[in-house]
Amino acid sequence: MTNQQHPVGRDQPGSVLVVIPTFNERDNLRPIVLRLRQAVPAAHVLIVDDGSPDGTGALAEQLAARDGHVHVLHRREKAGLGAAYVAGFDWGRRRDYDVFVEMDADGSHAPEELPRMLSELARPEADVDVVLGSRYVRGGRVVNWPRHRSWLSRGGNLYVKLALGAAVHDITGGFRAYRRAVLDRVKLHSVASQGYCFQVDLAWRAIEAGFTVVEVPITFVERENGESKMSGSIVQEALVRVTKWGLRRRANQLRALLAARDR
Repeated sequence: MTNQQHPVGRDQPGSVLVVIPTFNERDNLRPIVLRLRQAVPAAHVLIVDDGSPDGTGALAEQLAARDGHVHVLHRREKAGLGAAYVAGFDWGRRRDYDVFVEMDADGSHAPEELPRMLSELARPEADVDVVLGSRYVRGGRVVNWPRHRSWLSRGGNLYVKLALGAAVHDITGGFRAYRRAVLDRVKLHSVASQGYCFQVDLAWRAIEAGFTVVEVPITFVERENGESKMSGSIVQEALVRVTKWGLRRRANQLRALLAARDR
């Protein structure tokens, strides 16, 4: 499908593609897609399935066959969240979508909150490029998380904030919207991060590139069906990468300070 678009100004969000990576999400996929189609009828949905053995890919094809706004991208094997999003973004950029949304398939991100997030991109006076759905700003909350997951998430966000100096409260969250211009500039294919570190990496690149990033409060609800994809290796990757980025940032600041002093 080739999506013919019109030029988009700052007074409208433009054509929207919601990218939903899946791996063994058969029980969750149909209800989340139906809710999404009701919440934002004009949006298109791209399901990026990593060869799910439970039949998620076949179900995605059924949904696409019944709805012209639903599309499927099959990948042969599970290759990580970051790679799935990059593949989905590439698919959408080739078809000239204007806004790209990241959303989980497990029901933790409420599609009914997406219109409010997209409305931030439609405010001409704000000049917004990236909208992060935030659990940790006023009005945001988390439902049904065990205490250790909450501590891990809050602690991780605090560490990123201190290490990178990013004035963002929830940089690890996975419910967000990007203008196409952001994805065009940040060199997606050099984003090596997998897991949830991908979210930190991409948001940090947008901030460093000078794009305007805002946070909108959301309610995050722990999945009811299936297993969480969070693992110790994902946490370890995020810790190592953020530490390296933070040290590089401090080194660059020190070099700049010494250069200014020597002038």
